[in-house]
Amino acid sequence: MNYNKVTPEIVERLAAIVGARHVVTSEEKMESFSHDETPVEQYAHMPEVVVAPRTAQEIAEIMKLANAELIPVTPYGAGSGLSGGAIPVFGGIVISNERMNKILEIDYDNMMVVVEPGVVTNDINAPIAEHGLFYAGYPMSVETCFVGGNVAENAGGGKAVKYGVTGRYVMGMELVTPTGEIVQLGGKLVKDVTGYDIKQLIVGSEGTLGFVTKVILKLSPLPKFKVDLLVLFRDPKSAINMVPVIMSKGGIIPTSIEFMDKLSCQTSCEYLNEHLPYHEAGAMLLIEVDGTRQDAVSEDAETIGELCLENGAIEAYVADNYTTQERCWSVRRNIAEAFKVVSPHQSLEDIVVPIAAIPAFIPEVEKIAEKYDILIPSYGHAGDGNLHSTLVKNPKHSMEQWFDIEKKAVVELYEVVKKLGGTISGEHGIGCKRKPFMNIVSGPQELELMRRIKRAFDPNNIMNPGKIFDME
Repeated sequence: MNYNKVTPEIVERLAAIVGARHVVTSEEKMESFSHDETPVEQYAHMPEVVVAPRTAQEIAEIMKLANAELIPVTPYGAGSGLSGGAIPVFGGIVISNERMNKILEIDYDNMMVVVEPGVVTNDINAPIAEHGLFYAGYPMSVETCFVGGNVAENAGGGKAVKYGVTGRYVMGMELVTPTGEIVQLGGKLVKDVTGYDIKQLIVGSEGTLGFVTKVILKLSPLPKFKVDLLVLFRDPKSAINMVPVIMSKGGIIPTSIEFMDKLSCQTSCEYLNEHLPYHEAGAMLLIEVDGTRQDAVSEDAETIGELCLENGAIEAYVADNYTTQERCWSVRRNIAEAFKVVSPHQSLEDIVVPIAAIPAFIPEVEKIAEKYDILIPSYGHAGDGNLHSTLVKNPKHSMEQWFDIEKKAVVELYEVVKKLGGTISGEHGIGCKRKPFMNIVSGPQELELMRRIKRAFDPNNIMNPGKIFDME
């Protein structure tokens, strides 16, 4: 696609829309908008101008200008993404939602909250906790990510087993289309089958179909109590076999069921100087239950612990207070940091397979790691089959060797995922990082349907181009 450059005249017109102080052209200040959490040396690309509008009307004017001048536009939130979804791969205009950061309304009667896209996800919970409510659809990076980014990626996290992902809670939104119209979708409605559900098409579309300027989110009753269990197993199969047992035989849907393979367990525990008997474990599960009654939560935790021990667990550690819970969760949370000690150069993947396929997946990953002489720990959300298998560079390899190995190993990893009935992203999105591999898991007919939708919304292909799939 041949786009036009941002000229000084375009910068002046943008300044007339949002105010000169909210238009950035210096490379030093634009650098932070050139990347997300993907490796800078591989994926970063500088924008030509960054604008920070305050209203949907201002964004609509920017989109009309960009369409008339054929200039690409990239939405940008907190920059915490892991797929390159907010990187301006064709330069052009970056629209930052940093100034659109207000909680507009808390509707306690309808148990809904209306927010702008630049609201930090965790900030929703502080004012509503005293009313016995919380927003349940948040991902793991809750303290840093913006609601707009969560909607764009349909973000999930460790609590998705019980509470689901972002899309479950999006009841309505205000959208600026790529051609500059302002559209209201959905509302404060729990049920709505009036025509196509366009709002759910926008959720997870990675900013390629429009700019979300307002979101209506459903709230949930706040659980008052929780208990965690860190359970050690001799092998991944024994650990994964427990997932359906807990839900069917135990009759319990845990808040979280986090999986850690042997390599993840050992590396994180050594990094933390943790004295659990991790050397005996071939895998670990971190299971959380929550609820409004302490006796019921404790009973569920006891039931899960007993079921695990009856089905071959080595040990089940119960954490029912803040200190012990933090100790358990620190093992899971510090896996990525622990492997950065081994090498700062990694490729964090986001594969998802049927839950029962995880035991078959792990040995295949180990074969790929051995073949290329790298480490590939696998950890993540066992309750929904979403694993973050992470390729970790061998310090012996040069960067040139690493880039070659990474490309080949990722293809083999994705082919294993495809064979097991899985796909290449469960919560981080495709962006530009995984775009070259979409044809491994998506057939030509499916990709063409996506292209037709994109053309209908964005006939000039100016809205976050270069993401998810190629238009040609």
